[in-house]
Amino acid sequence: MTVVCQPMPWLRTASYTLWLPGGISAEIHGIENESECLARCGLSSLTVEMVQRGAGPYNSRQFVAAEDNLGIDSGGSSSTSVTSFSAAMPAESLVPGIGLLADLVRRPHLPIDQFEDAKLMMHQELMAYLDEPTQRLMRRLRERQYGVRLGRGGIASEESLETLTMEDVREFYENHYHAGQSILAIAGNFDDDSLDEAIDEAFGDWKTGQWPGLAAAEPIDGYEHIELPSSQTHIGFSFDNIPYGHPDYFVMRAGIGILSDGMSSRLFDRVREQHGLCYSVWASTHSLPPIKNSPDPESQKRGVGAVFGYAGTTPARAQQTLDLTLHEVRHLVDDLEPSELERWKVRIQSSLIMEQESSGSRAGSLASDLFQLGRVVPTEELEQTIESITLEQIRHYFQSHTPDTIRVTTIGPEPLSKTSADE
Repeated sequence: MTVVCQPMPWLRTASYTLWLPGGISAEIHGIENESECLARCGLSSLTVEMVQRGAGPYNSRQFVAAEDNLGIDSGGSSSTSVTSFSAAMPAESLVPGIGLLADLVRRPHLPIDQFEDAKLMMHQELMAYLDEPTQRLMRRLRERQYGVRLGRGGIASEESLETLTMEDVREFYENHYHAGQSILAIAGNFDDDSLDEAIDEAFGDWKTGQWPGLAAAEPIDGYEHIELPSSQTHIGFSFDNIPYGHPDYFVMRAGIGILSDGMSSRLFDRVREQHGLCYSVWASTHSLPPIKNSPDPESQKRGVGAVFGYAGTTPARAQQTLDLTLHEVRHLVDDLEPSELERWKVRIQSSLIMEQESSGSRAGSLASDLFQLGRVVPTEELEQTIESITLEQIRHYFQSHTPDTIRVTTIGPEPLSKTSADE
């Protein structure tokens, strides 16, 4: 396990983030049969839920009470490549909090008598997901962008809730909860010696293991419509992009920021405000870490990236919304203004300042940097990189990287024209 710490002595709080490689993607490692893959949907999330139902000397209620008594606000989740547990707390609670974390991930009870309750919670989550078209849209768009294996979501299915067993949970826990390639990031106000001793005692003899890595991307191009009787049409789009860690990442990120960061951004102003076409429109970047199983050398080295976007509107205005949104994406650099770049820089610098006031945000950034880049990017380096970006760099990058293929998925009563997606 790699441990990274950043002292923030001006704070009264401390936070940790533990990343365990082997999240949603690990559910189907070594499984090729499609029906078997479907039957394991939600396994990593179900395991997170069961792990938190009592650990070490505490039953489920006692563990919650122990954290409450220390003022610890904690949570766990599973994403494509990692399972994570994070918590924020008063600074003086960090050392005992590390002990509770070790109980959680190393000595969970996994009580069989609470298994059906955990599956019931997963079922409620599934029902909420099915009732929310935006979530369904973005999950399907992610599957099309990365492929059904790499783009796999964390929500259970009706089939998997029938077939998943407690043995599946125990097996997933045994195979993927270990020190191998895991990262513990800590930020805030702490005493180095006391913290080092607590970590050594809590995790010094934790078993190790291997992470099988991510599946290669297998994108699905073109346009797809999901019919849904509704007074709304939901539009999702995505295209290939460079991942975090690429030398041009922040130049690209500045361009996407001009496109979609804040109420002065292109999409918000030109699509929503000036034309009144939609109630919501945005675009954001996404990255996955290096993929050793990919046939693409660049993906093996740096991972894969994408831009995902969304617009919500009425059926009558959906086609115009799609057309104008994709026009703004494709013609981003036609009329770049210095003021747009300066506004983006101010927003990013403001977020960096706020991160310095939050131990939780900084712990998450430490873990992300280490996992994706293999090193921590100092805040000063990041500020210098952002400040040095010019309009000419943005213009040159997007002129050379205008998306060839934009994948579009819609949910609503009527399909839209594919012309914009295929432009």
